[in-house]
Amino acid sequence: MEIGQGKDEKIGFFGRQWRWVKKKAVKMMNNVKKIGEDDPRRIIHSFKVGLALSLVSLFYYFRPLYNDFGVAAMWAVLTVVVVFEFSVGATLGKGLNRAFATLLAGTLAVGAHHLASLSGKKGEPIILGAFVFIFAAGATFARFFPRIKARYDYGVVIFILTFSLVAVSGYRVNELVALAHQRLSTIMIGSSVCVFISIFVCPVWAGEDLHRLLALNIELLAIFLEGFPKEYFQKMEIGENVVVSKEKSFLQGYKAVLNSKTSEETLANFARWEPGHGRFGFRHPWKQYLKIGSLTRQCAYYIEGLNTCINSEKQAPTELRQQIQAGCTKMSSECGKTLSELALAIQTMTKPISAANHLAVAKTATADLKTAMKTTVSNHTDVSEMLSAATIASLLITIIEHTEKIVESVDQLASMAKFKDTTVILEKSPSLHRAYVKPFMDIDGPHICITVCGPMSDSREISKHCGTVRDQHVEV
Repeated sequence: MEIGQGKDEKIGFFGRQWRWVKKKAVKMMNNVKKIGEDDPRRIIHSFKVGLALSLVSLFYYFRPLYNDFGVAAMWAVLTVVVVFEFSVGATLGKGLNRAFATLLAGTLAVGAHHLASLSGKKGEPIILGAFVFIFAAGATFARFFPRIKARYDYGVVIFILTFSLVAVSGYRVNELVALAHQRLSTIMIGSSVCVFISIFVCPVWAGEDLHRLLALNIELLAIFLEGFPKEYFQKMEIGENVVVSKEKSFLQGYKAVLNSKTSEETLANFARWEPGHGRFGFRHPWKQYLKIGSLTRQCAYYIEGLNTCINSEKQAPTELRQQIQAGCTKMSSECGKTLSELALAIQTMTKPISAANHLAVAKTATADLKTAMKTTVSNHTDVSEMLSAATIASLLITIIEHTEKIVESVDQLASMAKFKDTTVILEKSPSLHRAYVKPFMDIDGPHICITVCGPMSDSREISKHCGTVRDQHVEV
């Protein structure tokens, strides 16, 4: 009995361990599946990196290639690892930064070594040390300039590293020029392989991701504004004890806009490195995207105030809300339609034609609301009751003012980027009515799901086009 019990206990222990391992394996596989389904480009990117590493490894595996480059062939492998990024812009920016920084630093290091050798054996290390100090200190200080920090920070780091390595190692190496040539050649080869594969094998364009992200942010504001009147005034229609759900998408979606500055600036920086492709020509006005994004975030801050009013415990009385309901509803819905038309115009790269009309209607409703507020003030003496209604009216008026600025900026973008005339697009595709843009989040960053719907159809045919924004880390 005791032996049997010990065997059962032993089997039970290993059984529990096996169940734990199996549970962890299933969980990991589900995570892998989810990541791949959320953005299949991640899977493709992984294969692209593997392909690039396999190609540059040939310089080390094949004897004829190894004889030409020697141990320096490992620099090609290292270059692929640190240069190959998710988007074309990020890869091209890092590749060019690394290649030109290596070329410049290697040339200066060889020149410094030649000048130092003229001072004799005793003075050579002193001169080399002085050169290393001057160039390293100057390059490090240059990293504090915002423009250099944004676009050339990685190149400056590589410049410091390469100059220091070549200058220091050259003191003990006789064939310094050959060493610098081998290192530069392998780095050029590694960067070229990364850029070639990134552009010609299932490319991921940062500019397209920025374009979709901007349309997403504007549409999120439109969704909130179009749903705001119903959400705010339904308490009055159904009863004061109605609990408003905080999980509704239009109440939460706009919050992604508040934290989009870093993503937009990162994508815009990468997009500037990318060559002309598709609808995005050479010298596309990416700075205008940042301007529109800034105005969109300012508008989102005031929308957050509206959301606070929805969930506030202190609400205006029913009679007071009835007096401002028509004006607020008209202002909010028309402003939402304006932003929705702008989002569609950006997504389809067509000139907006009806956004100005919706904005004009919203301005007319603003004048009517101001008149109603004056009448309301004369009939109500309770300041606390007036405060909530006045806050709603003031926020909506400010949102309309910011929406007008967004309209002007989008018109400028349409002119600078040469957007197509909307009438031509509608003639070719009369069913095109509106684009619904929906976000979803995961650990790697925001993704975008854009749906184009026809006006006579209730069902939405979803076309996923996901864009990932990842933090870029400087590696050497």
